[in-house]
Amino acid sequence: MPHILIVEDEAAIADTLVYALEADGNATTWLSLGGAALDLLRREPVDLVILDVGLPDTSGFELCKALRRFSEVPVLFLTARNAEIDRVVGLEIGADDYVVKPFSPREVAARVRAILKRTAPRERQVPVAAATGPFRVDLERVRIHYHGQPLVLTRHEFRLLQALLAQPERVFSREQLLDALGLASDVGYERNIDSHIKSLRAKLRQVAPAAEAIQTRRGLGYSYSPERA
Repeated sequence: MPHILIVEDEAAIADTLVYALEADGNATTWLSLGGAALDLLRREPVDLVILDVGLPDTSGFELCKALRRFSEVPVLFLTARNAEIDRVVGLEIGADDYVVKPFSPREVAARVRAILKRTAPRERQVPVAAATGPFRVDLERVRIHYHGQPLVLTRHEFRLLQALLAQPERVFSREQLLDALGLASDVGYERNIDSHIKSLRAKLRQVAPAAEAIQTRRGLGYSYSPERA
């Protein structure tokens, strides 16, 4: 049974979410403060966090940033704001989805199901560890080594690099790379692929400064070039 942590200071909203999520087969924990939520998440794992942006003691964005320093648990933001910049910021700092108040509890439950489905461990159809040029992809440990050194990657960075390495020289559009992340192309997140690629390149250069494994194909997207790795 998936365990969902709800971080929401409005009791009425939290009650409707608890009812909808538990009716959908989930276990839930409700907390109203970000600090208490962070303490719980450091002590015990959960399967997904539903996080209100406007909390009494902290911003949901700041809480998500702190969470991402030690956990890649999926996060779904709740907010009363509908500005595109808020959606982009939330997704850029590591959220998996974004719901604007007022919302239908059934919609939130459906989005939770979708997130859990795409973040669940998939049946492996490739070797546990596969080598491609100077890269070694270890699916068992969710780790990628480059020139023998382990890379410290976020969940999104790991999936992006894994997709590129799986098909050398193939040019992936931003929309196709969003698919690799399990995100829909209509969530206002396409341009943030560039931010993830920039971060990946910086981490690769720390290992091999002269290499350019990830190539930009202007107007098209990105590709992995073994010859430049």
